[in-house]
This record gives sequence, structure tokens and C-alpha cells, in this order.
Amino acid sequence: MRLRTILAALAVLAGAIAASAQEKVLVVATFSILGDFVKNVGGDRVALEVLVGPNGDAHVYSPSPSDAKKLAAAKVVFTNGLRLEGWIDRLVKAAGSRAAVVTATKGIAPIEAAERSGHKAEHGTDPHAWQSVANAKIYVTNVRDGLIAVDPAGRATYEKNARDYLAQLDALEAEVKAEVARIEPERRRIITSHDAFGYFRAAYGVQFIAPQGVSTDAEASAKDVAAIIRQIRRQRIPAVFLENISDPRLLQRIADETGARIGGTLYSDALSDEKGPAASYIDMMRHNVKELKAALTS
Repeated sequence: MRLRTILAALAVLAGAIAASAQEKVLVVATFSILGDFVKNVGGDRVALEVLVGPNGDAHVYSPSPSDAKKLAAAKVVFTNGLRLEGWIDRLVKAAGSRAAVVTATKGIAPIEAAERSGHKAEHGTDPHAWQSVANAKIYVTNVRDGLIAVDPAGRATYEKNARDYLAQLDALEAEVKAEVARIEPERRRIITSHDAFGYFRAAYGVQFIAPQGVSTDAEASAKDVAAIIRQIRRQRIPAVFLENISDPRLLQRIADETGARIGGTLYSDALSDEKGPAASYIDMMRHNVKELKAALTS
């Protein structure tokens, strides 16, 4: 009798857990940084799937059949937009998804590649808007509003979570500005793999020079690489930085030919895994600034 009572109680508990899981809003984010914004705003009310995970490159990602299944089941899909995920519209259509699609960069003033570097703007708009913390706050408000639209019952939760997270981002922005201010202005020039830091440059005054354009889907030309090598020598640029999503061999070659030091690894388009130094957006920005400061003030 007692055993039957225990088993019945366990069955009720299992049912409650299952019901709770079913009540969660099924959400898809296209890549890891955007996923972190969604996680911070959605909290326990959402079941989150991220298509391009840690250390993944959304520029060249090839969706799988399992990704289509995730979209088919989702209630809302958060995308970066600004041509980061050239594959997402086809994937949504192929999945037959009826999910709301929210562009998280809505309201952000985009930067054009030509405005930043003077090079031919083959890829047009720079999609890496999250590299400015001020823009990250716009991502968060768009995520909040997108979640409220599909789950009005969770409004109070989403508003509170967003408010708490925005306060953390306010503190982060002040921290980033203070740390960059400690680097002498004439030393704020570095080389990175691809042109992913234009919004960081505009917000914080660090010049980033890259052999590749705003996307990683095209290789740098020999002419571009030679021009960058000459620029490093002419301007005495002190450091070359690797990126977690890019092949390091090109930058190693540039460093070898110019004598510029390898300053470390920056996280541009993706977070690290949970054990890495950039497991969240806030950790990523702090890590990048720490690496920049260490290389440019030594």
C-alpha cells in the first residue's frame, strides 16, 4: 500500500515536471552571442536552442535537418540580421516554420564597410553590431519585446529580467570605456583576422585592420595582405590578434613577416564554450578588452 502511494506521488511529480517543460516557450537563436541575450531575458520561461554554437562561424554555417526541426517547433526565432546569416530565410522556408521571426538589430544604425576601412565594400553592411555595448542593449530590448509578443503572460518576467541585465550592461560599458582609456591613443591599432570590430572602433576608439572583409566566406587576397604588412611596418602597429572562429595561419604569417607580436585571441562572432574565457557576452567583452590592454600597454 505504501509503495503504491509513493509510486502515485512520483507519477504526479513527473507529470508536473513534464507539464512545466511543455509550458516553456520554444525559442531559437541563430548564434551563441544572440543566444546569451535570449537566455538572460527569457530565463526559466524559455526553452532555448542555438543553431551556431560556441566557437562557430555564422557567416559560413551550413544548416542541418535537425536545425529545420528546431525551427518547425519554435514559437519565435531570433536572428541578427544585417546579412550575418545568409542562410536563415531559406532555412525558415524549408522548415515550414510558423514561428515569429525577430531581427534583434532593429533600431541599430548599421556601419558600412567602406565607411570604416576605405577598402572596397564587397560585403556591404557590417553585421557585428554587438561589438558595441550600447548596441547590445538594443538587442536586449528587441529580445524582450519579441518574447512578450509571443508570450504575453510572461511580460513581468521578461521586463524584470531585461531590466536587471541592462543594468549589468550599463556597468560593462563604463568598464570597457575606462579600460580603453588607459591605452595611449597612438597605440590603439591592431590587426585581426576579419573585419569584425567596426562597431567597437566607432564606440571606443580602437583601430582594427583586417586582411579579410566583414565576412569570413572569402579569402584575403595577396594584394590585401601585402598592403597590411606595409601598413604595420609604416605605422609600427604593435600587435596581431587571432580570433576564435578563424584559421590562425594567415595572421601568424603576417606576424612573422612584420615582427608584430601575437597579442592573444579575441572573441568576435561567437562565445567560447562554458570552460572558456568568453562563455557569456559580458565575459567576452571583458576578455577582449583585457587582451587588448595587455598587448597595447606592455
